[in-house]
Amino acid sequence: MKTALLVIDVQMALAHEDALGTERSCPEAESNITQLLEKFRRDGSTVVHIHHHGTDPEDPFHPDAPGCAVQPFAAPATNEPIVVKTGSSGFVGTALQAILQDAGVERVILCGATANHCVESTTRSAADLGFQPIYAADAVWTYGLTGPDGKSHNANQVHSVSMATLADEIADVKSTKYILVQ
Repeated sequence: MKTALLVIDVQMALAHEDALGTERSCPEAESNITQLLEKFRRDGSTVVHIHHHGTDPEDPFHPDAPGCAVQPFAAPATNEPIVVKTGSSGFVGTALQAILQDAGVERVILCGATANHCVESTTRSAADLGFQPIYAADAVWTYGLTGPDGKSHNANQVHSVSMATLADEIADVKSTKYILVQ
């Protein structure tokens, strides 16, 4: 089955968040994304980069903001398509579905940030469109949240819940180690 790697929103706005000391999950995510990129490139497999561009000039992901730049370890290679989105899912309002279908892709491995926002949303869309999604559990990360009830949830809790809501019903949730040997 032809498989593509989707690298989602690995942009400097998140590195800036980390530099501020914001609590996050999965400190090994960058290393695991690097390993996935190396494998897919070595195998000549499809890699698609999905970047978020905020529409509000104050958004750290706005195209004119330094946070919009790609983190160097995840920079696209010359032949790798880049899909720009303005919402949560990499499929909505973009050419992602066509790119994958034109390449004969049936399964997608999703990594990047954040686990519970754009990666989860893109995973759900992939499943809805008939792709077989694999959510790379340790190649994604997220940050803590406070709910509308005022209850705080730390980053590891949010990460765990994101995996739990996707597992089995929406996607296969696998470790990078598992994906690398497949």
